[in-house]
Amino acid sequence: MLNFTVQRVQVTIKQSVTPFKIVFCVLSIFCASCIAPKRNQTEKNIRTKLQHESYGNQFTGILVVDSETNDTLIAQNSARYFLPASNVKLFTLYTGLKLLPEQIPTLGYFYENDTLHIEGTGDPSWLHPYFNDRTAVSFIKGYENIVLYLTNFQDGKFGPGWAWEDYEYYFSPERGALPLYGNVVNALKNDSLVILPKHFKAAFKIAENKNLRQQHTNEFALSSTFNDTIEIPFITDNRLTQILLQKETGRQLTVGAQFPKGKKQILYGLPTDSIYRRMLYESDNFLAEQLMITASSMLSDTLRFNTARDAMLKVHLSNLRQQPRWVDGSGLSRYNLFTPESMVQVLSKLLAEIPEKRLYHLLPTWDADGTIKEADESAESDFIHAKSGGMGNTYNLSGYLTTKSGKVLVFSFMNNHFRISSSEVRQNMYGILKSLHDSY
Repeated sequence: MLNFTVQRVQVTIKQSVTPFKIVFCVLSIFCASCIAPKRNQTEKNIRTKLQHESYGNQFTGILVVDSETNDTLIAQNSARYFLPASNVKLFTLYTGLKLLPEQIPTLGYFYENDTLHIEGTGDPSWLHPYFNDRTAVSFIKGYENIVLYLTNFQDGKFGPGWAWEDYEYYFSPERGALPLYGNVVNALKNDSLVILPKHFKAAFKIAENKNLRQQHTNEFALSSTFNDTIEIPFITDNRLTQILLQKETGRQLTVGAQFPKGKKQILYGLPTDSIYRRMLYESDNFLAEQLMITASSMLSDTLRFNTARDAMLKVHLSNLRQQPRWVDGSGLSRYNLFTPESMVQVLSKLLAEIPEKRLYHLLPTWDADGTIKEADESAESDFIHAKSGGMGNTYNLSGYLTTKSGKVLVFSFMNNHFRISSSEVRQNMYGILKSLHDSY
């Protein structure tokens, strides 16, 4: 077979071609003839694995596309709808990149007749436990007469379909126009108990077998053996926001009813990339929700999730082949429905529009430093940059896979309704993704 190939190459090339070029052509043809069967065998093996009994009692969808050629390598149930969990945050990332500037709008203000009128934009970084951004607080300190407006947020404190019993857990803070401290209280216990912000210290007590917080009041409880750091969402309201801001700024604030007419100015805060990265690496629901609200501030004076979502679906995502049911920014809701194909379409847009170095900086790798806290340390996984999404009986992964040959594959791998452990699901997924990495 090899001799026959050499003869055909010799017939078709010109007499002036050097022996080196002849050898190069022969080797290229030979290598191509070897790679194709290997890839075909890999695809066959993957399809066989997807038919295995471990996938038999769950709903699985996968789509893998070559980013350069746009060829589909693997597809199963790719146009079917799945519960996406935190894979929704990829859509939130794309929303922020399309609608928000490089620095996040942190405060809307208007100065008139010696009075500073201010309102929130949804920026989540104000005094946040991680960012601790004081841009707006420092700005407000420079004025004496200040009127605060808290009526521009026209949405629910919680997203549609969120579990009501999650109110006391760190991953489910309330949403709003002017969140402070991430809308959570931090309790730190080592030698002594430290409560931040200090305003809530008197609301804590020691009680055994109690909820961390009462459902309808800002009353908190810790066990006598508590010796850790914990974040507990607090109930927000206009009066509390006024009090907390007055303590931070040292200024008296009056709460107004309607923002005055005039040309509103915008104060800008942290680089948005720093918020995107934190959202994706920590799968931070609060940051995701607030980014969608802040994105809506660029389109309207009224802050609502639907404003940003509708603009994205109408303009930037109008070509999605399956329009999603998209109800929140974080993926906490079980009302969300997305297809693997839609995930791949958005990931392909990101790859085409954002420099790869920047994009990979924002996305976690699939390991203990990224999105899998309990990753197998022996597993090679730095070839995957992706966002995971998990909740009860659900585990998804969508992102980019770099092969040994340097190709970038865009993929979405979604698993719903399984009864086995999430770690077993991840192990099955890893085997398939690793075979793609090795074969292409």
